[in-house]
Amino acid sequence: MTPQMPQQAARSKCPGCEEPLESGDLFCGACGYDLSVVPEPPRDRPTVAMGTQVDWPEADGSGRPGTSQRPGEVPGTDSGGRELPGAAVRFDGQAAAAAPSPVQEAGAAARVGPGAPGGPEATGPEAPRAAGPGSSSGSSSGSASGSAPGSGDFQPAAPDPRAAGHSGGHATAPPPGAKLCVACRAGHVDPDGYCENCGHAQPRERDHMEQELGSVAAVSDRGLRHHRNEDSFAVSSTALPDGSPAVIAIVCDGVSSATRPDDASSAAASSANEHLLESLPRGTHPQQAMHDAILAAASAVNSLAAEPGAAMEHDPHRHQNAPACTLVGAVAAGDLLVVGWVGDSRAYWVPDDRGGPPARLTEDDSWAAQMVSAGLMSEAEAYADERAHAITGWLGADAYELEPHTASFKPDRPGVVVVCTDGLWNYAEAPEDMAQVLPADAAGRPLHGAQVLVGHALDGGGHDNVTVAVLPFAVPRQGAGSA
Repeated sequence: MTPQMPQQAARSKCPGCEEPLESGDLFCGACGYDLSVVPEPPRDRPTVAMGTQVDWPEADGSGRPGTSQRPGEVPGTDSGGRELPGAAVRFDGQAAAAAPSPVQEAGAAARVGPGAPGGPEATGPEAPRAAGPGSSSGSSSGSASGSAPGSGDFQPAAPDPRAAGHSGGHATAPPPGAKLCVACRAGHVDPDGYCENCGHAQPRERDHMEQELGSVAAVSDRGLRHHRNEDSFAVSSTALPDGSPAVIAIVCDGVSSATRPDDASSAAASSANEHLLESLPRGTHPQQAMHDAILAAASAVNSLAAEPGAAMEHDPHRHQNAPACTLVGAVAAGDLLVVGWVGDSRAYWVPDDRGGPPARLTEDDSWAAQMVSAGLMSEAEAYADERAHAITGWLGADAYELEPHTASFKPDRPGVVVVCTDGLWNYAEAPEDMAQVLPADAAGRPLHGAQVLVGHALDGGGHDNVTVAVLPFAVPRQGAGSA
């Protein structure tokens, strides 16, 4: 049997704030009161010796209960061993005068507040602690201040930080319209994205994004392993000179080893989208417009590297590589489908009826693709290598000679274009795998289709940011052939 440790004499409540104490406490966990200066409570001893005859009073016939004892009839002491004061017990609502006890006399010099004998009302930092939850803040009774005036209880000079409304001298209410913390629902979120009250990091706006615009939709998610979302997308639509619609989907993936990858992907997606919206209505051929849009996106990313000091301010611990990202885009204009890309983000074609074969419309700018193209390795061998996903083309100031890739197609049947980052296709790499995951009704419900694809990547592990745009493509049956 394990021997028990000797226990310190137990005190049930802190003399300062009346919070419950545990055996062995040397300081109050609530207010920090030094419990070592408080005399230990005496061992329990009866106030009346065993066998002592006590004459209990009888009722006086007035209907009021008789007093349990008269002053001085039963000797008693307080926890410090001092004699208890004698005071008559009244039932008519009037307080009986009583001589101050030794405890009151000793505590009078230390007490502050309205109950201090002969002293003014305490103000400022020496005011009694605020009323706790459930008590009236405007009450002047002893229960509101924690102890009745003249009770002799010690009142701490500092306000209780746990008391309702206490804020350490600062207003707790956030400014009107301020964003509240998702954890405590009370604190104001500072510009860095942390709660000023509890310190909880808030979800970033880019952690999960969804957008549906007519017949095109996109979803982007941070994934399960990364601390932020470095992907970005843009979806839009415009009209060609003949009035027919042109629908645009751009997806970009920030290069994690570079500086400010999230800013790079955002700048590239926005710039490419804006360029297409300007050039397509002027009659520029969609394939040429896509080529020029990629160059415009590259220029936007390059400009980030020219901002003095921005890289260090953004992430002082990251190697100072220039901001960089990949890009893939698709434009559905009439009976023409145009794709453009730099890097390893991809575009897939999935026919609606699934009777025809799905296809991958892009070729990666990666080490594995170069090995396969040069005939040095099979595709299986190349993608099994640890260098497989090292990209050989990207947008950024430190990129090699930029060569935007573009291709145009004329599908002979309706289908869906899946435009995505490697955060998705790592879990559905083959066109047949992508077609199997994509819902059959994706052409009519593009947002739902994009959500399902992102969910597939997250269910698979979500090791990277995941971004996908679903672009339905409808053509007449007679529009056969490809360019």
